[in-house]
Amino acid sequence: MHPTGYIGRKMRTPELKDKPAIVIAAFGSTRRGKVALDLFDKRVRQQYADHEIFWAYTSEFIRKKYGLLGLHQTLASIESAGYRTAVVLPLHIFPGVEYQNVAEIVEYFPGLRILLSETLMHRWDFVKEVLAVVEQDFLPSGEGFNLLALHGTPLTADPANTAYLGLDRFVTDRYDNVITATLEGVPDHEAVFARIARQNMADKFKRVRIIPLLYIAGLHVEEDIMGDNGSWRHNLVKMGLKVDCPTIDHQGQQYYRSLAFSPQIISFFLNRLQRTMELIKYH
Repeated sequence: MHPTGYIGRKMRTPELKDKPAIVIAAFGSTRRGKVALDLFDKRVRQQYADHEIFWAYTSEFIRKKYGLLGLHQTLASIESAGYRTAVVLPLHIFPGVEYQNVAEIVEYFPGLRILLSETLMHRWDFVKEVLAVVEQDFLPSGEGFNLLALHGTPLTADPANTAYLGLDRFVTDRYDNVITATLEGVPDHEAVFARIARQNMADKFKRVRIIPLLYIAGLHVEEDIMGDNGSWRHNLVKMGLKVDCPTIDHQGQQYYRSLAFSPQIISFFLNRLQRTMELIKYH
């Protein structure tokens, strides 16, 4: 078979790419949260206009519902397109089990040299940077207290538990009117509500602001936290507290203000990506 003949041309391998592919690994969203992902996509494409940007979705439910690619599939398509290096940026807050799953795929995927970026709050210095942004929405001590809403994890062996409990201690020591609670795991939100009632915080503060420390304020915020029945808001109102959650107007629609709507938070993620892009030059 001659290499320049028809069959030879068809079987020829693709031209190898010089620059690494950039892969954004996200859980995904079934509803209005897609707007948040679109915001990030726009920023990363602006900063890395000379690179190809790919997305991979870690939620099996999201992949099946919308026909999207997982990380394995995305990396395979990248390799077949002629890439030999790639950088994966996970849109995770803490390095827990989901991050470990991404790291395992990156470690053992054949045929590509891949580096994985760190999460938003991978280091305690990063935690301080993020809090410096988030605290701009805090109620002052004289006006009420603030409740940081975290996702949490149902797994006791998840390493993210250390970060959740560490963050809880950190904000308790740092602020006089900030506490944390998770949707799953620790600090358990039901136990936190019991403490609020036991310490008569409603009499002392009168008002609470719930601030989602989540990248996307999807169903968890709209229903579990701020919904009408059985939500965090519902339970806190029953204690006599006035409850609010910061919102933002975007393209004519109102959203609860998740981390994704903060340009500074996006910049922090892009800083993680830039560091990895520098490191891959030496790997």
